[in-house]
Amino acid sequence: MTPEPKVCAGCGRRIEWRRRWADDWESVRWCSDACRRRGVKAVDRDLEQAIRDLLAERARDASICPSEAARRVGGEDWRPLMEPARRAARRLVAAGEIEVTQKGRVVDPSTAKGAIRLRRAR
Repeated sequence: MTPEPKVCAGCGRRIEWRRRWADDWESVRWCSDACRRRGVKAVDRDLEQAIRDLLAERARDASICPSEAARRVGGEDWRPLMEPARRAARRLVAAGEIEVTQKGRVVDPSTAKGAIRLRRAR
């Protein structure tokens, strides 16, 4: 029987069990070497907090775009923060704080492609 999937500590994507990790599955935290090298930096924590703050400022059932968090943290130079904002959103989904939606329906943030919206978990 294969163990339950985990969530990457860096990007928030689902990590599926692999046979090569059988001996140390409990210690697996990262989905790739790139995530391990990148880690979670202060800007990543700032993006998580920006998402929380933006949602707190809105109505209970309102949603936001990840670009709003990127703009709040990055100012005029926000575009390079778009993928980090999506990673921050995936980590918050894994923590149970928010949901990722497309066209009003909750989607798996690990596989979502295209425009997404973020809302408080229901």
